[in-house]
Amino acid sequence: MRLLLDSFWRAVAYCMLPRVIVLSLLPLGLMVVLAAVFGYFYWEAAVAWTHGALDAWPLLSSFWAWIGRLFSGDVTGMLAPLIVVLAATPLIVVVCLLIVAGFMAPALTKLVAERRFPSLEQKKGASFFGSVMRSLGVTVLALVALVVSMPLWLIPPLVLILPPLIWGWLTYRVMSFDALAEHASPEERAALLRAHRLPLLCIGVLCGYLGAAPSIVWASGLLFAAAFFVLVPIAIWIYTLVFAFSALWFAHYCLDALGQLRAQRAVAAASSASTASGMPALEAAQVAEANKAALSQWGSP
Repeated sequence: MRLLLDSFWRAVAYCMLPRVIVLSLLPLGLMVVLAAVFGYFYWEAAVAWTHGALDAWPLLSSFWAWIGRLFSGDVTGMLAPLIVVLAATPLIVVVCLLIVAGFMAPALTKLVAERRFPSLEQKKGASFFGSVMRSLGVTVLALVALVVSMPLWLIPPLVLILPPLIWGWLTYRVMSFDALAEHASPEERAALLRAHRLPLLCIGVLCGYLGAAPSIVWASGLLFAAAFFVLVPIAIWIYTLVFAFSALWFAHYCLDALGQLRAQRAVAAASSASTASGMPALEAAQVAEANKAALSQWGSP
Protein backbone atom coordinates (compact mmCIF):
# COMPACT_ATOMS: atom_id res chain seq x y z
CA MET A 1 0.00 0.00 0.00
CA ARG A 2 2.86 2.40 0.79
CA LEU A 3 4.38 1.82 -2.62
CA LEU A 4 0.99 2.21 -4.30
CA LEU A 5 0.20 5.54 -2.65
CA ASP A 6 3.75 6.87 -2.97
CA SER A 7 3.84 6.16 -6.70
CA PHE A 8 0.36 7.72 -7.08
CA TRP A 9 1.19 11.12 -5.62
CA ARG A 10 4.52 11.18 -7.45
CA ALA A 11 2.71 10.53 -10.74
CA VAL A 12 0.30 13.39 -9.97
CA ALA A 13 3.23 15.70 -9.21
CA TYR A 14 5.09 14.71 -12.39
CA CYS A 15 1.99 15.53 -14.48
CA MET A 16 2.62 19.17 -13.59
CA LEU A 17 6.14 19.19 -15.03
CA PRO A 18 6.53 21.32 -18.18
CA ARG A 19 7.94 18.38 -20.14
CA VAL A 20 4.89 16.23 -19.38
CA ILE A 21 2.47 19.05 -20.23
CA VAL A 22 4.23 19.57 -23.57
CA LEU A 23 4.00 15.84 -24.31
CA SER A 24 0.29 15.88 -23.47
CA LEU A 25 -0.26 18.72 -25.95
CA LEU A 26 1.56 16.93 -28.79
CA PRO A 27 -1.57 15.13 -30.13
CA LEU A 28 -3.34 18.46 -30.56
CA GLY A 29 -0.45 19.93 -32.52
CA LEU A 30 -0.05 16.77 -34.57
CA MET A 31 -3.79 16.71 -35.23
CA VAL A 32 -3.69 20.27 -36.55
CA VAL A 33 -0.78 19.43 -38.85
CA LEU A 34 -2.42 16.25 -40.19
CA ALA A 35 -5.75 18.02 -40.65
CA ALA A 36 -4.03 20.83 -42.57
CA VAL A 37 -2.12 18.39 -44.80
CA PHE A 38 -5.12 16.21 -45.59
CA GLY A 39 -7.32 19.26 -46.00
CA TYR A 40 -4.91 20.81 -48.48
CA PHE A 41 -4.65 17.68 -50.64
CA TYR A 42 -8.02 15.93 -50.21
CA TRP A 43 -10.63 18.37 -48.88
CA GLU A 44 -12.27 19.35 -52.16
CA ALA A 45 -12.23 15.78 -53.50
CA ALA A 46 -13.70 14.37 -50.27
CA VAL A 47 -16.46 17.00 -50.10
CA ALA A 48 -17.32 16.52 -53.77
CA TRP A 49 -17.49 12.74 -53.39
CA THR A 50 -19.67 13.03 -50.26
CA HIS A 51 -21.94 15.56 -51.98
CA GLY A 52 -22.36 13.23 -54.95
CA ALA A 53 -23.02 10.22 -52.70
CA LEU A 54 -25.75 12.08 -50.82
CA ASP A 55 -27.42 13.23 -54.04
CA ALA A 56 -27.19 9.75 -55.56
CA TRP A 57 -28.85 8.02 -52.63
CA PRO A 58 -32.37 7.32 -53.95
CA LEU A 59 -33.88 6.58 -50.53
CA LEU A 60 -33.10 10.11 -49.34
CA SER A 61 -33.73 12.12 -52.50
CA SER A 62 -37.28 13.04 -51.48
CA PHE A 63 -36.08 13.92 -47.98
CA TRP A 64 -33.39 16.26 -49.36
CA ALA A 65 -35.98 17.87 -51.62
CA TRP A 66 -38.33 18.46 -48.68
CA ILE A 67 -35.54 19.91 -46.53
CA GLY A 68 -34.46 22.08 -49.47
CA ARG A 69 -37.94 23.57 -49.74
CA LEU A 70 -37.90 24.41 -46.02
CA PHE A 71 -34.50 26.08 -46.04
CA SER A 72 -34.39 27.11 -49.71
CA GLY A 73 -30.84 25.95 -50.25
CA ASP A 74 -28.55 23.10 -51.24
CA VAL A 75 -28.91 20.89 -48.18
CA THR A 76 -26.49 18.19 -49.34
CA GLY A 77 -23.96 20.89 -50.21
CA MET A 78 -24.11 22.16 -46.64
CA LEU A 79 -24.07 18.70 -45.08
CA ALA A 80 -21.17 17.30 -47.11
CA PRO A 81 -18.38 19.34 -45.41
CA LEU A 82 -19.84 18.55 -41.97
CA ILE A 83 -19.97 14.82 -42.72
CA VAL A 84 -16.37 14.86 -43.96
CA VAL A 85 -15.24 16.59 -40.76
CA LEU A 86 -17.18 14.20 -38.51
CA ALA A 87 -15.84 11.17 -40.38
CA ALA A 88 -12.23 12.31 -40.54
CA THR A 89 -11.89 13.61 -36.98
CA PRO A 90 -11.96 10.21 -35.17
CA LEU A 91 -9.49 8.75 -37.66
CA ILE A 92 -7.06 11.65 -37.25
CA VAL A 93 -7.46 11.52 -33.46
CA VAL A 94 -6.72 7.79 -33.29
CA VAL A 95 -3.66 8.10 -35.53
CA CYS A 96 -2.29 11.00 -33.46
CA LEU A 97 -2.89 9.22 -30.17
CA LEU A 98 -1.21 6.03 -31.39
CA ILE A 99 1.82 7.96 -32.65
CA VAL A 100 2.18 9.97 -29.46
CA ALA A 101 1.51 6.99 -27.19
CA GLY A 102 4.30 5.06 -28.90
CA PHE A 103 6.79 7.76 -27.94
CA MET A 104 5.23 9.05 -24.72
CA ALA A 105 5.46 5.95 -22.51
CA PRO A 106 9.21 5.38 -23.11
CA ALA A 107 9.91 9.11 -22.70
CA LEU A 108 8.02 9.28 -19.39
CA THR A 109 9.70 6.13 -18.07
CA LYS A 110 13.06 7.64 -18.99
CA LEU A 111 12.09 10.86 -17.19
CA VAL A 112 11.25 8.96 -13.99
CA ALA A 113 14.44 6.92 -14.24
CA GLU A 114 16.63 9.99 -14.72
CA ARG A 115 15.08 12.00 -11.89
CA ARG A 116 14.47 9.31 -9.25
CA PHE A 117 16.61 6.31 -10.15
CA PRO A 118 19.78 7.51 -11.87
CA SER A 119 21.85 4.69 -10.32
CA LEU A 120 19.46 1.89 -11.21
CA GLU A 121 21.22 -0.48 -13.60
CA GLN A 122 19.65 -0.97 -17.02
CA LYS A 123 19.69 -4.67 -17.91
CA LYS A 124 17.78 -4.29 -21.20
CA GLY A 125 15.45 -7.19 -20.51
CA ALA A 126 13.21 -6.58 -23.54
CA SER A 127 13.65 -5.20 -27.03
CA PHE A 128 11.41 -2.65 -28.69
CA PHE A 129 10.17 -5.24 -31.16
CA GLY A 130 9.43 -7.72 -28.38
CA SER A 131 7.54 -5.07 -26.44
CA VAL A 132 5.42 -4.18 -29.48
CA MET A 133 4.63 -7.82 -30.26
CA ARG A 134 3.69 -8.52 -26.66
CA SER A 135 1.46 -5.43 -26.57
CA LEU A 136 -0.30 -6.57 -29.74
CA GLY A 137 -0.79 -10.05 -28.31
CA VAL A 138 -2.37 -8.94 -25.05
CA THR A 139 -4.47 -6.36 -26.93
CA VAL A 140 -5.94 -9.14 -29.08
CA LEU A 141 -6.69 -11.16 -25.95
CA ALA A 142 -8.39 -8.15 -24.35
CA LEU A 143 -10.52 -7.54 -27.47
CA VAL A 144 -11.55 -11.21 -27.54
CA ALA A 145 -12.48 -11.01 -23.85
CA LEU A 146 -14.55 -7.89 -24.53
CA VAL A 147 -16.43 -9.55 -27.38
CA VAL A 148 -17.05 -12.74 -25.41
CA SER A 149 -18.27 -10.82 -22.34
CA MET A 150 -20.66 -8.54 -24.26
CA PRO A 151 -23.79 -10.65 -23.50
CA LEU A 152 -23.06 -10.18 -19.78
CA TRP A 153 -23.15 -6.39 -20.24
CA LEU A 154 -26.94 -6.64 -20.35
CA ILE A 155 -26.83 -7.29 -16.62
CA PRO A 156 -26.71 -3.71 -15.22
CA PRO A 157 -23.93 -4.07 -12.59
CA LEU A 158 -21.61 -6.04 -14.87
CA VAL A 159 -21.46 -3.38 -17.58
CA LEU A 160 -19.74 -1.13 -15.03
CA ILE A 161 -17.38 -3.88 -13.88
CA LEU A 162 -16.32 -6.15 -16.76
CA PRO A 163 -15.07 -3.58 -19.34
CA PRO A 164 -12.94 -1.67 -16.77
CA LEU A 165 -11.53 -4.96 -15.49
CA ILE A 166 -10.57 -6.07 -19.01
CA TRP A 167 -9.07 -2.70 -19.94
CA GLY A 168 -7.38 -2.57 -16.53
CA TRP A 169 -5.80 -5.96 -17.16
CA LEU A 170 -4.65 -4.79 -20.59
CA THR A 171 -3.21 -1.56 -19.16
CA TYR A 172 -1.44 -3.45 -16.38
CA ARG A 173 0.10 -6.02 -18.74
CA VAL A 174 1.27 -3.48 -21.32
CA MET A 175 2.44 -0.57 -19.16
CA SER A 176 4.13 -2.62 -16.44
CA PHE A 177 6.09 -4.50 -19.12
CA ASP A 178 7.08 -1.25 -20.84
CA ALA A 179 8.08 0.36 -17.52
CA LEU A 180 10.48 -2.51 -16.79
CA ALA A 181 11.68 -3.16 -20.35
CA GLU A 182 14.88 -1.11 -20.11
CA HIS A 183 15.91 -1.74 -16.49
CA ALA A 184 14.79 -5.24 -15.47
CA SER A 185 16.09 -8.58 -16.64
CA PRO A 186 13.49 -11.12 -17.82
CA GLU A 187 13.78 -12.98 -14.51
CA GLU A 188 13.39 -9.79 -12.45
CA ARG A 189 10.43 -8.68 -14.53
CA ALA A 190 8.68 -12.03 -14.09
CA ALA A 191 9.32 -11.96 -10.32
CA LEU A 192 7.97 -8.41 -9.97
CA LEU A 193 4.87 -9.01 -12.08
CA ARG A 194 4.15 -12.12 -10.05
CA ALA A 195 4.72 -10.48 -6.65
CA HIS A 196 2.90 -7.22 -7.45
CA ARG A 197 0.12 -8.58 -9.66
CA LEU A 198 -2.78 -7.29 -7.55
CA PRO A 199 -1.50 -3.70 -6.96
CA LEU A 200 -0.58 -3.36 -10.64
CA LEU A 201 -4.00 -4.63 -11.67
CA CYS A 202 -5.59 -2.09 -9.32
CA ILE A 203 -3.57 0.69 -10.97
CA GLY A 204 -4.70 -0.52 -14.38
CA VAL A 205 -8.38 -0.63 -13.39
CA LEU A 206 -8.27 2.83 -11.82
CA CYS A 207 -6.57 4.23 -14.91
CA GLY A 208 -9.24 2.49 -17.01
CA TYR A 209 -11.97 4.33 -15.13
CA LEU A 210 -10.06 7.59 -15.54
CA GLY A 211 -9.85 6.92 -19.26
CA ALA A 212 -13.64 7.01 -19.47
CA ALA A 213 -13.70 10.71 -18.54
CA PRO A 214 -12.73 11.99 -22.02
CA SER A 215 -15.59 9.94 -23.52
CA ILE A 216 -18.06 12.08 -21.59
CA VAL A 217 -16.53 15.24 -23.02
CA TRP A 218 -16.45 13.70 -26.50
CA ALA A 219 -20.12 12.73 -26.24
CA SER A 220 -20.95 16.27 -25.13
CA GLY A 221 -19.20 17.59 -28.21
CA LEU A 222 -21.32 15.36 -30.43
CA LEU A 223 -24.48 16.34 -28.54
CA PHE A 224 -23.79 20.05 -28.67
CA ALA A 225 -22.67 20.45 -32.26
CA ALA A 226 -21.90 24.13 -31.77
CA ALA A 227 -19.22 23.26 -29.19
CA PHE A 228 -17.83 20.28 -31.11
CA PHE A 229 -14.59 21.97 -32.16
CA VAL A 230 -13.98 23.18 -28.59
CA LEU A 231 -14.93 20.09 -26.57
CA VAL A 232 -13.26 17.49 -28.79
CA PRO A 233 -9.73 18.99 -28.45
CA ILE A 234 -10.32 19.20 -24.69
CA ALA A 235 -11.28 15.51 -24.68
CA ILE A 236 -8.13 14.62 -26.62
CA TRP A 237 -5.93 16.57 -24.22
CA ILE A 238 -7.58 14.97 -21.18
CA TYR A 239 -7.15 11.51 -22.68
CA THR A 240 -3.47 12.15 -23.38
CA LEU A 241 -2.96 13.51 -19.86
CA VAL A 242 -4.65 10.40 -18.41
CA PHE A 243 -2.33 8.26 -20.52
CA ALA A 244 0.68 10.23 -19.26
CA PHE A 245 -0.50 9.86 -15.66
CA SER A 246 -0.94 6.10 -16.15
CA ALA A 247 2.54 5.71 -17.63
CA LEU A 248 4.06 7.76 -14.80
CA TRP A 249 2.20 5.79 -12.12
CA PHE A 250 3.41 2.47 -13.54
CA ALA A 251 6.94 3.80 -14.00
CA HIS A 252 7.22 5.06 -10.42
CA TYR A 253 5.75 1.87 -8.98
CA CYS A 254 7.67 -0.62 -11.11
CA LEU A 255 11.08 1.05 -10.91
CA ASP A 256 10.74 1.55 -7.15
CA ALA A 257 9.73 -2.11 -6.74
CA LEU A 258 12.68 -3.17 -8.91
CA GLY A 259 15.10 -1.18 -6.77
CA GLN A 260 13.69 -2.74 -3.61
CA LEU A 261 13.95 -6.22 -5.10
CA ARG A 262 17.61 -5.70 -5.97
CA ALA A 263 18.33 -4.25 -2.53
CA GLN A 264 16.73 -7.23 -0.82
CA ARG A 265 18.66 -9.67 -2.98
CA ALA A 266 21.92 -7.80 -2.34
CA VAL A 267 21.33 -7.93 1.42
CA ALA A 268 20.50 -11.63 1.24
CA ALA A 269 23.57 -12.34 -0.87
CA ALA A 270 25.81 -10.36 1.49
CA SER A 271 24.41 -12.22 4.50
CA SER A 272 24.92 -15.58 2.82
CA ALA A 273 28.47 -14.70 1.81
CA SER A 274 29.38 -13.46 5.28
CA THR A 275 27.91 -16.57 6.89
CA ALA A 276 29.80 -18.84 4.51
CA SER A 277 33.08 -17.03 5.20
CA GLY A 278 32.64 -17.26 8.99
CA MET A 279 32.25 -13.50 9.57
CA PRO A 280 30.86 -12.65 13.03
CA ALA A 281 27.10 -12.05 13.15
CA LEU A 282 27.39 -8.39 14.20
CA GLU A 283 29.87 -7.59 11.43
CA ALA A 284 27.73 -9.47 8.89
CA ALA A 285 24.70 -7.44 9.89
CA GLN A 286 26.66 -4.21 9.55
CA VAL A 287 27.83 -5.20 6.05
CA ALA A 288 24.27 -6.10 5.05
CA GLU A 289 22.94 -2.77 6.31
CA ALA A 290 25.68 -0.90 4.48
CA ASN A 291 24.84 -2.68 1.24
CA LYS A 292 21.15 -1.99 1.73
CA ALA A 293 21.78 1.69 2.40
CA ALA A 294 24.04 1.99 -0.63
CA LEU A 295 21.46 0.41 -2.91
CA SER A 296 18.57 2.43 -1.52
CA GLN A 297 20.10 5.79 -2.36
CA TRP A 298 18.90 5.82 -5.97
CA GLY A 299 15.66 7.56 -5.12
CA SER A 300 15.16 11.30 -5.13
CA PRO A 301 11.96 13.40 -4.94
